[in-house]
Amino acid sequence: MPELAQRLAKVQVSASAAMTAKAREMRARGVPVISLANGEPDFATPRHAIEAAYQAALAGDTKYPPQGGTPALKAAIARKFKRDNSLDYGPDEIIVGNGGKQVIFNAFMATIDPGDEVVIPSPFWVSYADMAKVPGGVPVTVSCPQNNRFLPRPEDIEAAITPRTKWVMLNFPGNPTGAVAPRELLGAIGEVLLRHPDLWVLSDDMYEHLLYDGHRFSTIAEVTPGLKDRTLTVNGCSKTYAMTGWRIGFGGGPAKLIKGMFNMQGQATAGVSTVGQAAAAAALDGPQALVEEHRRVYEQRRDLAVEMLNAARGVTCHKPEGAFYVFPNIAGCLGRVTKGGRRIETDTDFVAALLEEKHVAAVQGAAYGMSPHMRISYATDTASLTEACTRIQEFCAELS
Repeated sequence: MPELAQRLAKVQVSASAAMTAKAREMRARGVPVISLANGEPDFATPRHAIEAAYQAALAGDTKYPPQGGTPALKAAIARKFKRDNSLDYGPDEIIVGNGGKQVIFNAFMATIDPGDEVVIPSPFWVSYADMAKVPGGVPVTVSCPQNNRFLPRPEDIEAAITPRTKWVMLNFPGNPTGAVAPRELLGAIGEVLLRHPDLWVLSDDMYEHLLYDGHRFSTIAEVTPGLKDRTLTVNGCSKTYAMTGWRIGFGGGPAKLIKGMFNMQGQATAGVSTVGQAAAAAALDGPQALVEEHRRVYEQRRDLAVEMLNAARGVTCHKPEGAFYVFPNIAGCLGRVTKGGRRIETDTDFVAALLEEKHVAAVQGAAYGMSPHMRISYATDTASLTEACTRIQEFCAELS
């Protein structure tokens, strides 16, 4: 049988996707699994966005889409960037992809040569490092420990930059920790990046509207305007508008970069669903009250999860400032044995045993570049979240 490409040996299946698939398989067998593994809002897509998609279909907008995005959606995205981020982008500086992931993948494929380095603050979204590896890039992680609120120090980012650095990644509010970078910190990071004119900057702003306790959002190209001509600002509709299944992500950046990304997208998927783009334009331009309503619910769920997890034996849980994840430390559970006889040596052991014995799906911190932690998504209904945290408390109490 012919062999698969060697590059696959360097790329891992997403741990969150694998855990979600495992939970679904167990549910199909009748096991009462509660999944806290998937970063997917449990709210419905706004009705006006659905109606816009329906009307677009009725009007015959069902043909091949423009490869980089419809004019209507690009215009809505430009208005969003101006309204929310004080950033001006023209049509040739905006691209629409099949989710934010494709936008990032396009950028890496258009810019990374073998051996180029991508600086990634850690913990990080599981896909960043693997996407960098596909075109031959080398992930370089910058540790962001909990005692620094999971935030990078500017001097650590500077120390990680070498002549081979092609990208520096920023993601605040962050997945998996919910960390929010204050404007002052972004400014200090921006000063570092200004000293390195030969690298690109990527700001993944997917969780920009999910901030708590009065925190305010900033993005690097706004804070440090001198970086705008080499910054890709990525966003989408999945988290803000509960539109994960519509697969609409977008990016704003310099025309040279967007043109290269356009080329890469043309060889992979070409354009994005026309009706999905109509829905996205309606979401971006339409009433925004639901965004704030959902944010308040997430904040309540965050408080619930943090309180209940801190009450679990051997677990310490930080209180994140944004997104919809907590990243508790489970060091106090290691070296113990579960009620079912499983020995817990790592966070991977912990989440595997938790799923098998208490039917709660979470994701090991190792997948995000930091152990011994686990990532829990509280983007689920409050009753299920409460029951899942109760099961975690029971699981930890039974360790011997």
